[in-house]
Amino acid sequence: MGLHRVVEPAGVLPQAAWRLDASPEIAPNEVRIRVERLNLDAASFRQLWEKHGGDGDAVRAEVLQIVSARGKMQNPVTGSGGMLIGTVEEAGRRSPLGLRAGQRVATLVSLTLTPLTILDGLARWDGRSEQVPCDGYAILFARSIAAVLPADLDAQLSLAVLDVCGAPALTARVVSRYVAERERAGDATPVRVAVVGGAGKSGSLSLAAARRAGAARTVGVVPVVAERDALAAVGLADAVALADARDPVALSTAVTTALEAPADVTVVCVDVPGCEHGAVLATADGGTVVFFSMATSFAAAALGAEGLAADVTMLVGNGYVPGHAEFALGLLRAESGVRALFEARLAAD
Repeated sequence: MGLHRVVEPAGVLPQAAWRLDASPEIAPNEVRIRVERLNLDAASFRQLWEKHGGDGDAVRAEVLQIVSARGKMQNPVTGSGGMLIGTVEEAGRRSPLGLRAGQRVATLVSLTLTPLTILDGLARWDGRSEQVPCDGYAILFARSIAAVLPADLDAQLSLAVLDVCGAPALTARVVSRYVAERERAGDATPVRVAVVGGAGKSGSLSLAAARRAGAARTVGVVPVVAERDALAAVGLADAVALADARDPVALSTAVTTALEAPADVTVVCVDVPGCEHGAVLATADGGTVVFFSMATSFAAAALGAEGLAADVTMLVGNGYVPGHAEFALGLLRAESGVRALFEARLAAD
């Protein structure tokens, strides 16, 4: 679990630690990765970008300062990190991960718990995108997760998908349970799904996953006209609604109008705070809200649901579902709309 890498405070797991030991020598059950690219969590990058007013040099300087001070990339405001791709340099003889020197991999665990050292000062990054080319090394533990990069996909595209691969897998699991329960009960009521932030990385994958799992009607909610038009053009959702997710009544009205009823499952994939109450209000009694955004306040979600007397189940998307990497990459290959949105995002970056 990496307890021996925790410098301070003692007795906590690496994700909760303030500082980790990122020295390159590995224990027998560890793996050292030569890093070629980081993918910063969307909420973390947005916070840094807004804090520094779009000054890429300042963003780069703060990321370097965080990694140097903490031995990992963990935004002190959002608490989130991201993930990385690189090449296996050395695998300890007792590592259970099955990795070999020379394999190109993506880590499927957060940078918030991954010992990390940057060697090149991020000289090739302008501080203006979530993907960060760099040279350095990172350490994986026995309980870490990594996926060998597929040969048929560009590495940057794979990184973008694997960064959010937990979202579509959990969405599919939740939606399929609703579908199965209604089929067993002989209930012909359609399963309705709303994805808030439907044009983004996790949102587009979640829309595709919901449809594949049997959702009868889906709506993607986006905040601006450009995203509405982009999502409508690729046909991933049955309807696309324009609403500010921070406005609870506007979000609820948009979802209910598009689906002709509140959502059975609402998936929150936005990278801004303040969307909790709208998601609860847009969800039917007995429904489920899945929060995938690291900008979520779980206190606000719980207390807001209580204050609204909303009988909803709320799930924290923890980023891991067995088979999530293969599932997300499969959606990318099979769904042209998903791939189009991802490639457009990478081109814009």
